Amino acid sequence: MRLDDLDPSRNTRDLGRGSGGGFRSGFRGGGGGLGILFQFLPLLLRSKFGWVIIVIGVAAYFLFSGGLQCSSAPVDQASSGTAGETAASSGNEACDTEAELFACRVLTSTEQTWGQIFRQQGRQYAAPTLNFYEGRNSSGCGAADARMGPFYCPADSGIYLDTSFFREMETQMQAGGDFAYAYVIAHEVGHHIQYLTGTANDVRRRQQRASQTEGNQLQVRMELQADCYAGVWAARNRDRIEPGDIEEGMRAANAIGDDTLQRQAQGYVVEDSFTHGSSEQRMRWLRRGLKSGDPAACDTFSARSL
Repeated sequence: MRLDDLDPSRNTRDLGRGSGGGFRSGFRGGGGGLGILFQFLPLLLRSKFGWVIIVIGVAAYFLFSGGLQCSSAPVDQASSGTAGETAASSGNEACDTEAELFACRVLTSTEQTWGQIFRQQGRQYAAPTLNFYEGRNSSGCGAADARMGPFYCPADSGIYLDTSFFREMETQMQAGGDFAYAYVIAHEVGHHIQYLTGTANDVRRRQQRASQTEGNQLQVRMELQADCYAGVWAARNRDRIEPGDIEEGMRAANAIGDDTLQRQAQGYVVEDSFTHGSSEQRMRWLRRGLKSGDPAACDTFSARSL
């Protein structure tokens, strides 16, 4: 994906390494093993890529040891990302590695795309902040832990990303590639759009009154809509897409489907426990956004069939 001509977004921070250390050292011989994995199991099962980390963690153990109830109050910012918070307080500089620079340029592209969409709707787009960290740190929604994978926190309108996740996508999921990485970021921006439009808060209220199964189904619709929004972003940047990019995105969507991850982790699938959608559903809604380029086509909540 061609993004080299874009300036990196200024809506970024580098939080560095937090006090808790990182899970990767534990999985690579630094102690912890399955004890650490199961300590964080409830957190992992709620996270966007939790099943991925469970699969990786269990495999690593044997190899080496022998929706949030938050309200969002974003500050209006120019869609080009000119008023973001800096990392002066953390002593780190964002966008200063190859992976971070790529992510910062992806964020710029999403700012431009959604800024234009919102202006066409007579609204001003308030961009999220992309927070880089290593291992563990903190967010407005509590702990930021790399085991959770990338996530969005509505309390501080922040996307949290440990860029080593990109390596895991490539080596553990066989779903690498620049467009696949961009899709991950654009998906989290999709959750930001849901909070700006009020969809997320509405879903949280409905989940409070729903059964566990019904709540999971609502969450699946949330995730698939974010996938579709990522496709809308990509559709409106077709001039930047290179041969093979779409295939990379589809491989990534396939790799993080609930059925694929559950089958890898436990050998069987429990559909009632899905929180992100099947591989086929994730690919379908990403493709729908790609084909339409229209956020209105991403109404997963009115769709009879996902």
